[in-house]
Amino acid sequence: MLLHHYRFTPDTTLFDENTLRTELDGSRSPIAPFKAALREIQARLDERFRAGADIRDLIHGRAWCLDRLLQVAWSRHAWPDDGIALLAVGGYGRGELHPHSDIDLLLLLEHDDDTPYREPLTDFITFLWDIGLEIGHSVRSLNDCQREAEADVTVITNLLETRTLAGDERLREAMRERLSTERLWPADRFFEAKWQEQITRHYRYNNSEYHLEPNIKSSPGGLRDIQMIGWVAKRHFGTLRYEDVVDNGFMNDAELRILSQGQAFLWQVRYALHMLTGRAEDRLLFDHQRAIAELFGYRDTPERLAVEQFMKRYYRHVTALAGLNDMLLQHFDEVILRGDERLETAPLNDRFEITGGYIQARHPRVFRQRPAALLELFLLMAQHPEIEGVRAETIRLIRDNRHRIDDLFRDDVRHQSLFMELMRSSGNVARQLRRMNRYGVLGKYLPEFGQAVGLMQHDLFHIYTVDAHTLRLLKFIQCFREPEGREAFPVAATLVHQLPKLELLWIAGLYHDIGKGRGGNHSLIGARDVEGFAERHGLSPRDTRLLSWLIEHHLLMSKTAQKRDITDPDVIRDFARQVRDEVHLDYLYVLTVADINATNPSLWNGWRASLLRQLHAETKRALRRGLENPLDRDDWVRETREEARSLLASVGADPARVERLWESLGEDYFLQYAPSEIAWQTQGILGHGDSQLPLILISVPTEDMAEGGTKVFIHTRSVDDLFAATAAAMEQLGLSIHDARIATSSNDWTLNTFIVLDDDGEAIRDRERIEAIRRHLVEELDDPDDYPQIVTRHTPRQLKHFKVPTQVLIEQDPANERTLLELTAPDRPGLLARVGRIFMEQDIALSAAKIATLGERVEDVFFITTKGGEPLTDPERQQRLRERLIEVLGV
Repeated sequence: MLLHHYRFTPDTTLFDENTLRTELDGSRSPIAPFKAALREIQARLDERFRAGADIRDLIHGRAWCLDRLLQVAWSRHAWPDDGIALLAVGGYGRGELHPHSDIDLLLLLEHDDDTPYREPLTDFITFLWDIGLEIGHSVRSLNDCQREAEADVTVITNLLETRTLAGDERLREAMRERLSTERLWPADRFFEAKWQEQITRHYRYNNSEYHLEPNIKSSPGGLRDIQMIGWVAKRHFGTLRYEDVVDNGFMNDAELRILSQGQAFLWQVRYALHMLTGRAEDRLLFDHQRAIAELFGYRDTPERLAVEQFMKRYYRHVTALAGLNDMLLQHFDEVILRGDERLETAPLNDRFEITGGYIQARHPRVFRQRPAALLELFLLMAQHPEIEGVRAETIRLIRDNRHRIDDLFRDDVRHQSLFMELMRSSGNVARQLRRMNRYGVLGKYLPEFGQAVGLMQHDLFHIYTVDAHTLRLLKFIQCFREPEGREAFPVAATLVHQLPKLELLWIAGLYHDIGKGRGGNHSLIGARDVEGFAERHGLSPRDTRLLSWLIEHHLLMSKTAQKRDITDPDVIRDFARQVRDEVHLDYLYVLTVADINATNPSLWNGWRASLLRQLHAETKRALRRGLENPLDRDDWVRETREEARSLLASVGADPARVERLWESLGEDYFLQYAPSEIAWQTQGILGHGDSQLPLILISVPTEDMAEGGTKVFIHTRSVDDLFAATAAAMEQLGLSIHDARIATSSNDWTLNTFIVLDDDGEAIRDRERIEAIRRHLVEELDDPDDYPQIVTRHTPRQLKHFKVPTQVLIEQDPANERTLLELTAPDRPGLLARVGRIFMEQDIALSAAKIATLGERVEDVFFITTKGGEPLTDPERQQRLRERLIEVLGV
């Protein structure tokens, strides 16, 4: 394959053919000497790999050794005549072999009749298997090769790269003649087929280089992308010599250097994977990432784990390779295959024009004569949505001139004005920022963003690198602006059009995580960085303060919604004080929704959406009422009771029975639930009569239902272990609990409400399944003596590779006369049931819970009291509870 100024020199110290032949002469069976030779070859290669030898020498060295070994094996078999040849094909045909790569062989016959060769072929292949070689082989005649290659692009691809190992070289030349572009698969048809093949392959990996566990061969930017460039060049130019490829204008020397360096790095990773796993492994799984990072000499630092440093290098290489692959293939299509087509050209200004729907520089000196054009191009694309992309030669000019973006460039007010004009554009700003990042301009113009490129966090929560996450966040903001965003994100889609200055949201999105990987609180670092940006770009002090606040507090809304009891008026009042006004609230809401969606697709569900909507609505209500005139608890309870009473009256409920039931519930019940929920629960309890079976009510979600999940209401006698039993029963049903509210009446009945989702994070809408859930819960909870044991299931493989320390934070919630317990622990099946049993053991009563699963860990919040209803204030008792939780959940 394409190598930059590299020539392999055979190394006879790796394998001594004469020694093998001597040992064969003295051995009764040839198998043992061959096996020993293979072991020695691999041991020497592994030793040199660990010592830091040039990976190219190792990969080509192993192929060279196998060449010699196969030639010895071939010579020990009796072949009828010269009508057969042994060819290396595919990767082995290129002279590349990793420790456990398949050894692809073609046994090429001159004639279709294979009868004279069947016995020696069978003996030869069987012998190769017996000595432990992982071979992939085919037996084809010249006619077979021509026929199968014509029908299947993968066959001709494999046959493009061949070497004769033994037999008649004349046969390979005859095959090459038959497979020439004049006979079949001309360059344009071959290119189109391979491009579609690559598109399909990239689609399987979500068109992203940023996978937590990438496939170094097939993911975008992987080895297949490098090979793709070589295949296209080979088919068109008929050579793989880098001098010819560069001389023919397919790529320049700098691009070849990127390709060669990227290939060498990926070869190192692949060699390490094969060596560590003992098999042909191309998936860079969590199991292996830490081991390879250590093998490559990375060490943990206070700012960054060794594995994160290693993966940053990986992502930077594959990002560069993916961008180069895109540009070179587009260049091949535009200039080489379609260069003679007449395309309509329309000038934009003195520097740029549109050709065939793509923007291009009007002359090759554009960026040298006017460096500002490096920003102007993206502004023009934002202003002209009809432009489909950038012509390949202009992409190359951008790459060749981005070094001009230095401190003087960044300090130039003309360039700052251009960047802000892009931020204020009515076009698709997110798309242009992604392009700027793809072409290496964004990280040059904003060096602080450049530090975050390829930066990953080794967990299952942040599944993208910081730069990929940031650009996804901006993409979601753009989604809110478009018609299709209104259905999925109705509140954000409304607010995004009401924000006074949309450019502040784009900037906040760019900077919200920019401080990661630099030590310290990333929110504070980002806030300082954005203040510097605002000063350079001439933003007003008011806008600067808003930006700084947004970035410093970009996690405030999600944490409040997911960890605090937002039915508590004191929580709403505290949050409103921090937010200050509706402008801050609206900006923060839109940023938060985009941030959650861009972090991990599994995080966003109807329940989280409903929490944020509720927090936004209640805070807006508090701000409009005035922070100096808050709604107190008595007013909240009175208004809730009045509205619920009115709803029950409209369906004919007996007012006296309603009041008698409500007298036993206490004020906290009316703080926890909305009037509609209270009316629903009251109707159910009164309709259940004197039945001793648990009352299970399950809401059937509707499309406009605010809760965003399936609501399960349980009314039964208060008994020990009820929460643990309920959690275990729900896990048996494949349900995940996201919220729990526990109320106990004065006559010792519980009113427990759970918000649950299915395994896909969706509300349950099927009425038959809802009825099955109801029946199962009644059966499991009707007799406390029969409460199920905690369910245990196999812990998913990925979770095993993250060591999440169990942490327990206990603090008081004096306004509500209860204690708040925040638990961070490794995620595992049955966790809530275990927690419930520990509460029972420690005589703890649970009044509410908020459950959040974040990748490989949970961050759950429980509102607890003693069995007597008092806050848990005894330090010794708190310590016993903390130690017990860590003991049970930390293993």
